[in-house]
Amino acid sequence: MIKVENLTKKYGEQTAVDNLSFSVEKGQIYGFLGPNGAGKTTTMNIMTGYLAATRGTVTINGYDIMEQPEQAKKCIGYLPEIPPLYPDMTVLEYLRFVAELKKISKKERLPHIQEVMQRIGITDVEGRLIKNLSKGYKQRVGLAQALIGYPDVIILDEPMVGLDPKQIIEIRTLIKQLSKKHTILLSSHILSEVNTICDHILILSHGRLAASGSPKELQKLMRKSTEIEVTALGNEETAQEVFGAMVQIASFDFLDSTEEGSITAKIVTKDNADIRKELSVALTNAGMPVLSMKKLEKSLEDIFLQLTESEEGVGREAAEEESAIDDDGKKPDRIEGQKEVEEEKDERDI
Repeated sequence: MIKVENLTKKYGEQTAVDNLSFSVEKGQIYGFLGPNGAGKTTTMNIMTGYLAATRGTVTINGYDIMEQPEQAKKCIGYLPEIPPLYPDMTVLEYLRFVAELKKISKKERLPHIQEVMQRIGITDVEGRLIKNLSKGYKQRVGLAQALIGYPDVIILDEPMVGLDPKQIIEIRTLIKQLSKKHTILLSSHILSEVNTICDHILILSHGRLAASGSPKELQKLMRKSTEIEVTALGNEETAQEVFGAMVQIASFDFLDSTEEGSITAKIVTKDNADIRKELSVALTNAGMPVLSMKKLEKSLEDIFLQLTESEEGVGREAAEEESAIDDDGKKPDRIEGQKEVEEEKDERDI
């Protein structure tokens, strides 16, 4: 459906997208996640033909966006962060204009527009001036223009920005409905929205792909140990004896317990071992009935922060090392991790 290979975009000395590669399969909702300045919008602008890449390729249904722009763009509907609306037009006038630009035949134009308006839920405002619509309705009109021509792929840049909670729910529902017939790629820095509606997540940091996978796959990827929270009747001394006797427990900490006469502990196991059954038996045999037990999962927020902070750390270390000079007026040798990063970058440049 979409294939991005070795995509790089530079603005002078500033690299906005750095050797980015990924693919988008048909019939799913993909989420571009990353902090401001991560390269999400630049990547989308290149994918839709608004910007030329410094190097690399983007193909849509087999068409190169730069070499075969007309064929590729027929496959794409695009909603930028600021919808490209003409405020002094009515909704119907504007969508007629978009349909003409997209070369919808005169015979099919009005029925097609009416069908799109019905799907998006804006039929009741077709005669109103766009400038008099609410933010939520303007976003819907922007979605409608992206849907004109029924492209295979719909690309949405920050579609939830500026919406109130009710409007966010409406747009989220609408995107899920559209995904039944279209492949959708959306960008956001709102973690909860991406986690709620996306089948696959691409996390960008400093123009590079930091991670890719479904929410569950990302949680599994980032989980180096299993954490269990348990509440049981009894005292800390007995619990310490139980935990100390279990070789699969790497560490544990006692937390404040809300249950009278009980203890609550967070346990970290070795090698991702899930010991809930064995732990329950051991505590019960020690006279400590278990009141509750749950396995703690990393949230998307935890994964996002861990990945983006590590990327920022590499960037800071490289910048600090680059400016360092030893007593002989020479730059010191790079540490091993930095050598690997630079060697990998050199190979990509070649």
